[in-house]
Amino acid sequence: MKFKIIFSLVLIATTNLYAQVVPDSLTHKLQVPVKENFADDWAALSKYKKENEALGLPKKGEKRVVFLGSSIFEFWKQKDPGFFAGRPYINRGISGQISPQLLIRFRQDVIDLKPKAVIILAGSNDIAGNTGHVTNKSILDCIASMAELAKKHRIKVILCKYVPVYEYAWNKNIKDASEKIISLNKAIVAYAEKEHFTVVDYFTPLVDERNGQKAELTVDGVHPNLAGYKLMEVVTEVAIKQAFKNRY
Repeated sequence: MKFKIIFSLVLIATTNLYAQVVPDSLTHKLQVPVKENFADDWAALSKYKKENEALGLPKKGEKRVVFLGSSIFEFWKQKDPGFFAGRPYINRGISGQISPQLLIRFRQDVIDLKPKAVIILAGSNDIAGNTGHVTNKSILDCIASMAELAKKHRIKVILCKYVPVYEYAWNKNIKDASEKIISLNKAIVAYAEKEHFTVVDYFTPLVDERNGQKAELTVDGVHPNLAGYKLMEVVTEVAIKQAFKNRY
């Protein structure tokens, strides 16, 4: 009886092992399946691919708005999911992304979703020195490319004055973060005025005397807390209404 039980267990284990090995009909060699490699997905297109497919096209009369950005937007949905629930607002933020990654994602995560408007928040991770060496011009070039794509596809453009940052906790070698953000914001506003795009000001409601974020409105000097996001929600709603009135 004991021998039969042992034999049965060995047979089951052997069968399971064999089932995990796939024979190659051409070479007759045994190949073990490997996990899909996303190393080439630099812009993380895979992150929202399934959600986008499940989302489908807007319903009749729906004024869909896509929020495209990095951690500021991604954490927003985590901190205050109620702001996005029940509204036609699609959050497509990915923490840590720089502006060229947003540009690569623009077709999949914005254009293909057929929104009426897009809010583009870009530049902070570039300034933080997350990867490579960038300038405000290179950031604005990416923003302009996204805005031009949106305009071509009849999507209202809302550009953002970035939230204030005095210092990046993960890269304290960046000594002039606040000055760079202020300079970038001025360039974004000038570009938006030239192209007649709407601007949402996330800088002014959060800024302190050092041109960083007010302590009571942030978790780490870079990302807003719930109170900070509540202020951002007010100016966002105003900007969205304004964008839908714009004609271009």
